[in-house]
Amino acid sequence: MGKFVIKTTSTGVKFDLKANNGEVIATSEVYTAEAACRNGIESVRKCCEGGIEDQTVEGYETLKHPKFEVYTDKAGEYRFRLKARNGEIIATSEGYKAKPSCLNGIESVKKNAPDAEVVEEAK
Repeated sequence: MGKFVIKTTSTGVKFDLKANNGEVIATSEVYTAEAACRNGIESVRKCCEGGIEDQTVEGYETLKHPKFEVYTDKAGEYRFRLKARNGEIIATSEGYKAKPSCLNGIESVKKNAPDAEVVEEAK
């Protein structure tokens, strides 16, 4: 089972969703307060059932929120972002060299997020 790890940064609080192997699957924005960060985690749990909008193909179908958006970054790597019902980005991925790896990352969020425990990183 994966886990959400809450971390304090120099500018606020963020979370990483980690798989069983400790790899980071998705990361949040930096929140100003831990309560907002925990709300973000709950949002990911609720919204991770969303569909996948593949923006890397021409003429892709626009899906309703919540959804995962697959796109390519400036370096040509594949990434995904999870958008909540209100259209806000609530989690983002690392860059992947191959689209199947990016899609596996989304499947990992869908599998791990609903039951992931929430832990605070040791200071």
